[in-house]
This record gives sequence, structure tokens and C-alpha cells, in this order.
Amino acid sequence: MNWLSALSSSKKAWALLAISAGLFEVTALYFQYVMGLEPCIMCIYQRTAMLGLFAAGVVGYLSPTNWQVKGTGFAIWGISSIWGWMIAREHINMQTTTDPFAFTCDIVPNFPSFMPLHEWFPAFFAATGDCGNIDWSFLSLSMPGWMEIIFAFYSLSFIAVLAASILVRSK
Repeated sequence: MNWLSALSSSKKAWALLAISAGLFEVTALYFQYVMGLEPCIMCIYQRTAMLGLFAAGVVGYLSPTNWQVKGTGFAIWGISSIWGWMIAREHINMQTTTDPFAFTCDIVPNFPSFMPLHEWFPAFFAATGDCGNIDWSFLSLSMPGWMEIIFAFYSLSFIAVLAASILVRSK
């Protein structure tokens, strides 16, 4: 328990969070621009959640011993990982449903009007694919299936490290 709690005060652990999320972003761009897979709106939302994990790692890295900074990092980590898991789960449902009217896939991302990321950075946030298409799979899992596993790992890691930090701090 102390080891998990100590992770939240380690610059290396926060850097690992940022670096791993950054590598997943690079991988997404590789799939898009090298392999020619067009991201759908749900892919863009998952990409945004992964950017949140990157931001959480950067914030936590800045001052991992300051509880306010660490708390902000934890909040971003929790929101991003759980939201990413929920989006990946919904994306899987879109791909596997037999009812063609059960889900619709927007064409334009629903970002806040004060932050239209798809207009500012279209090469990164523009959705050009169809959510229902399964254009890639590995070991019988489609892209959102793998993203569900990845976000579940980030979510469970968040819960374990946060719980350990709170329990050790309260003693």
C-alpha cells in the first residue's frame, strides 16, 4: 500500500503516465496517416481522453509533492480515464449492434463552442470515418476493444493509486 501511495509523489510515475499517453497518441496518428485508417467521432473523443491523460501526467509531474497540484492531476486522470472507457464501451456497442437505428454517429465533434478543437487542429481532431466500421482488428478485438482495455487499465490504476494515497495519508 505504501508503494502505491509513494507513486503519486514520484515524478517518474507521473512522467510514465504522460509518456504512455503520448505514445498512444503517436500510435493513433500512425494508424491515421501511415495506415490510412480514418478516425470516427468516437475515435476523436477517445483521442481527446488520451490527451487528458497526457495532461494529467504533465500536471502531476510539475509538483508531485504539492497536494493541490497532485489533486488536480488526479482529477484530470480520473475524468479522462473513466470517460475514455465509457466512450470506448459505447463505440463497441455501435460496432456490434444489429439494429441500424440504435446508434448514430455524428459527423462533427461536439466540442464546446469556446474550444472548437476540430476547427483549430483539423489534422488531429477532424472525424472522417464511420463509427460502425471495423477497419482494423488484432487478436479478434477491434480498435475500440483495445481502447476499452487500455482505458480500463488507466482507470484501475487511478483508483488504486488514489485509494492508497488517501488511506496512507489518513493514517
